Amino acid sequence: MNAKKRNVYILGHRNPDTDSICSAIAYSDLKNRENDGSQYIAARVGQVNPETGYVLQRFGMRQPVYLNNIGTRVRDMEIRRIPGISDDISMKKAWNMMAELNAVTLPIIDEQEHLMGLITINDIATSYMEQQDSTFIAKARTPYRNILETLEAEMLVGDPEAVFDDGNVLIATANPEVMENYIKKGDMVIMGNRYESQLSAIESGAGCILVCLGAEVPRSIRKIAQENGCAVLVTPLDTYTVARQINQSMPVKAFMRRKDLITFLPSDYTEDIQDSMTNTRIRDFPVVDRENHYIGMISRRNLLGVRKRAVILVDHNERSQAVDNIEDAEILEIIDHHRIGSLETMAPVYFRNEPVGCTATIIYQIYREKGYEIPKNIAGLLCSAILSDTLLFRSPTCTMMDRMAAEALSAIAGIDCQAFGIEMFTAGSNLKAKTPEEIFYQDYKKFEFNEVSFGVGQINSMSAEELEQIGRRLRPYLEKSCREHGLSMMFFMLTNIIEETTTLMCYGAPAGTLVKDAFGTLPENGTIRLPGIVSRKKQLIPAFIEAISKE
Repeated sequence: MNAKKRNVYILGHRNPDTDSICSAIAYSDLKNRENDGSQYIAARVGQVNPETGYVLQRFGMRQPVYLNNIGTRVRDMEIRRIPGISDDISMKKAWNMMAELNAVTLPIIDEQEHLMGLITINDIATSYMEQQDSTFIAKARTPYRNILETLEAEMLVGDPEAVFDDGNVLIATANPEVMENYIKKGDMVIMGNRYESQLSAIESGAGCILVCLGAEVPRSIRKIAQENGCAVLVTPLDTYTVARQINQSMPVKAFMRRKDLITFLPSDYTEDIQDSMTNTRIRDFPVVDRENHYIGMISRRNLLGVRKRAVILVDHNERSQAVDNIEDAEILEIIDHHRIGSLETMAPVYFRNEPVGCTATIIYQIYREKGYEIPKNIAGLLCSAILSDTLLFRSPTCTMMDRMAAEALSAIAGIDCQAFGIEMFTAGSNLKAKTPEEIFYQDYKKFEFNEVSFGVGQINSMSAEELEQIGRRLRPYLEKSCREHGLSMMFFMLTNIIEETTTLMCYGAPAGTLVKDAFGTLPENGTIRLPGIVSRKKQLIPAFIEAISKE
């Protein structure tokens, strides 16, 4: 039987752009061809923007799976498939099952496998130690089959599926005349082989006589018991052993925990369940689905041994831009074209970072290095990513390698770079139906340097009129976004692809000073026009970082 493949998620940054999405899809295709025992899955951290949506539709590709948190979940833990038990099995059987399974907790389920409660080894031990009156067997509504199983008994008269639910449990040590005075209707009487005592118990209204040491019960006694509705059981055990063990026949429902059960769903994140698991004396916890169907059990030990989820990062290497809980993931590779950021790994990883205009260019190079043929639809995605990131080769980030890769890929995909690029940007800049929030986060990144944190969003368009309209709509949102993120500065780039210029909107007290230090001009009314500036990565961020460094 083949072992289950380990899932490895290939992820771009938050608020993914075309490069982030397309590179993840292409690299998953490339990695799956290596057939190394893992299943590589393209994923996205945010929503797909209109430009990327157009590209995916154009080349017949589905959106990557949505994954906004890479933290481990309960389903990533080793879930023990401890079988559920019925609530009417005996305490002794539950104890024996625990010993066989090396478990300290058993889940109790109904016929539809819904979780009803739990029984722990401490619950069973406590039931043995607690003082219980002679009516407790009846109060627990103990099935006769439990008594038969616990005492290794045989039922000579009666129904094994019936329930002992009325009367005391007594030991007949006195003579028949005395017995008549303390045996009440429905009682269970533990006794020996004396004919007179058996007859006296039945005639006194006993509901059951339990004969010890395997003594033979005469036919006449059986007949009288049948006529009087008295069950007759015979056990090979002695009176002392029967008296000591009969409480073990009680059903687990008499002692099981029903209320305030701590249960988890397979989708729960382990970071969210840690407190619940560590702040209680219970060692094992049931896992159920949303309909409360029992799945299995987990323990604190399973929590310590959980295997981290594996990821490959593309188009970013900054913690602030990565998926939530990236520090809890096992990073296997990083493929990027940005500056080296703040992300740290626990072990050495394959890190490929090249000064090109697009991550897709690096992916293209890897295809060539490995000698893999690039499918037509993958070629279309990679070419689209390069055209998007380099603004149709107008961005200063664009290198000769980007141009060569785009031209080779466009030939495979059967598209013209210029014509398709205009189509793509036109589709992406149709933002009239979008809310200011959707537009703002279409391509937004947070940056941290020297304890200074700020956010920068960007929109590219081929229409100056559209950019002006977007600017008016976004202006009030800058303040809201800055406040929500707890940042001191927020910027937004309105980039005109044709004119190769950016109108930069600024918010925050230090924002104007930072722009003046970086570009020599103070913004007016929170806005400044930056001719020749089209790249956030290559032009805006380096200028800001240099200005911050000087301070």
